[in-house]
Amino acid sequence: MMLDDFPVHHAMRVRYSEIDAQGVVFNAHYLTYFDTAINEAFRGRDINWLEQVERSGCDVQLVKSLVEYKAPLHFDEEFVVGAGVSRLGTSSITWALGVFAANGELRATGEIVWVYADLKAKRATALAPWLREAVAELQI
Repeated sequence: MMLDDFPVHHAMRVRYSEIDAQGVVFNAHYLTYFDTAINEAFRGRDINWLEQVERSGCDVQLVKSLVEYKAPLHFDEEFVVGAGVSRLGTSSITWALGVFAANGELRATGEIVWVYADLKAKRATALAPWLREAVAELQI
């Protein structure tokens, strides 16, 4: 897996508050990095997620998160998160993610699965056509 495999790239830097007693990024922060890259994918397509939730009454529910650690990130290290859609279901979106050091070395991979849900009915619903179209552009 290489950074160029992903349609979305988001550069970041490890902050002091993200490291643990071992001097490396605490594991839970990788999910935050993934979430940030996914949000940047929407921002890059002029999608205001909170606005669409208010308008549609639908949001995504996280049903799976997976992180595989390859090598640690350290304080003040620059890195890039790659994101792309690996699968579009009727009501689900599966995101593939990668964390890469500035030199291109793969540090972690991830998978996030969302189910689009009607918040009032509290059940899955088909992806809105505009959403399907927007994320289809991000397919790997």
